Amino acid sequence: MKKIVLYSFLFGMFLIPNILLAQTEPEEIASVSDDFENYFFESLKQKGIENYDKAIDALERCKDLQPNNGVVYFELGKNYLSQKKYKEAYDNFEKATEIDPKNRWAWVGMYDVCYDTSDFNQAIIIVEKLVEFKVDYKEDLVSLYMKTQQFDKALLLINELNETVGKSEKRELYKADILKDAKYQGSEKADLLEKIKKNPKEESNYVELIYMYSKSNQEEKALEVAKQLEKEIPTSDWAQVSLFKFHLNNNDGDKAVKAMNIVLGSLKIDKKIKHRILNEFLIFSRNNPKYEADLEKAISYFEDDKEVQVAKEIGKFYQNKKDWINATKYYEKHLSSVKEDMETILLLLQAYTESANFEKLAKVSEDQMQLFPTQPQLYYYNGLANNQLKNYKKAKDALESGIDFVLDDVALEINFNIQFGEAFSGLGDMKKKELYFTKANELLKKQKK
Repeated sequence: MKKIVLYSFLFGMFLIPNILLAQTEPEEIASVSDDFENYFFESLKQKGIENYDKAIDALERCKDLQPNNGVVYFELGKNYLSQKKYKEAYDNFEKATEIDPKNRWAWVGMYDVCYDTSDFNQAIIIVEKLVEFKVDYKEDLVSLYMKTQQFDKALLLINELNETVGKSEKRELYKADILKDAKYQGSEKADLLEKIKKNPKEESNYVELIYMYSKSNQEEKALEVAKQLEKEIPTSDWAQVSLFKFHLNNNDGDKAVKAMNIVLGSLKIDKKIKHRILNEFLIFSRNNPKYEADLEKAISYFEDDKEVQVAKEIGKFYQNKKDWINATKYYEKHLSSVKEDMETILLLLQAYTESANFEKLAKVSEDQMQLFPTQPQLYYYNGLANNQLKNYKKAKDALESGIDFVLDDVALEINFNIQFGEAFSGLGDMKKKELYFTKANELLKKQKK
């Protein structure tokens, strides 16, 4: 918030007043002038080596010689501020402004004191004066209004600066915080409507208004604004965001797809909004299977998205719905580009199991065993698949290879023993079959305790 200010020395200000020249002999004038300059430069030297007490002593001598010299008070203020003697600093800066109200740096000194002492209400009074010197201080004023919870004034100033100098990330965060309170939203909506009326070709005002209506669950009004935006700016991608939702609610899949593709292909629209639209279309397409091809196309927009692995998340969505065929399809799609995602590999193997696709389960688990030889779950799935395919010897060999990697996972150990029992049963070794089923049963009893 705080500006870094470079102070300059205005040496002309400490020249001897004309009235003194008129009343003093030339020899005396020279003596006074020399003394003042000596003390003043002594104060600068002492301040430079952070010997503030001696600097202040020298400035007090200067003040005795020239009691109405604003620069002396300004320098006193700076030395007291360096010592964190805030009252003395403020009083001297204030005296400097009384002598020369146009000395901006003295006003800045008062602002420094107010800021350091967290006297933000007084800081506002000072900064309102500083704005007369430099409009950039309006940025400080916004922050001070926020600190003192004068949100109505902050909002007015934010909107003014947005129009005159453009938006900034900091101001937009402030604005978002203010608008969380519903009592400020009415005036903001009215302001945006007025801006749209004055300048119907400015897209950002529509977008902001659509967002506000949506946040307050005024979907009909958001739609009206979106339609108006589309009418005024037919090329606007943002209009399609609300129109997509409207078409979905009306069960008009064709129009929803058209709007969705515009949004997903847009460089202007935030990824979070795109993900939300994809999720909504995913739910819609599950109930309307004829749009599955459009879902596939929509997913392709996210292929390079490293933050959210869309195909994997869609696989999870279908798995939660126990739609194992679609879950399998999207896990496979994800693994075609991200090979070493063990979570997805195991989700895929489980989906194969649930859909009784044991041929694929045997093949994929065996391939993954070569890549990840210490992952016991892979051996378990391979043993399960081969048991189901009546390849009992292959099942036994896989299970024996993987059992040593099972550590502190009782549920997995139980499953291994069950598959061992199935394998030995298929091989005709009833003694070992009973041994492993008994082991599984004992572990199950321990797990329940």
